[in-house]
Amino acid sequence: MDLSHAIHSDPDTLGGTPVFVGTRVPVQSLFDYLEGGDTLDEFLRQFPAVSKEQAVTALDAARDSLLAGARSS
Repeated sequence: MDLSHAIHSDPDTLGGTPVFVGTRVPVQSLFDYLEGGDTLDEFLRQFPAVSKEQAVTALDAARDSLLAGARSS
């Protein structure tokens, strides 16, 4: 899935906070759940409007960004 189909930011939606497309669920919520020790499946149960494909795309983008930064150091 293309990132633009997974995550969206609009000043009129939660003040521009990145959210999953088609929802008002902040992407930060995914990272908060994982940081708190919850699984991806638990996050998806709590936020059924977010598809697994959207969540995995967000995680892939975060991984790619981190690894790209590490390579340029």
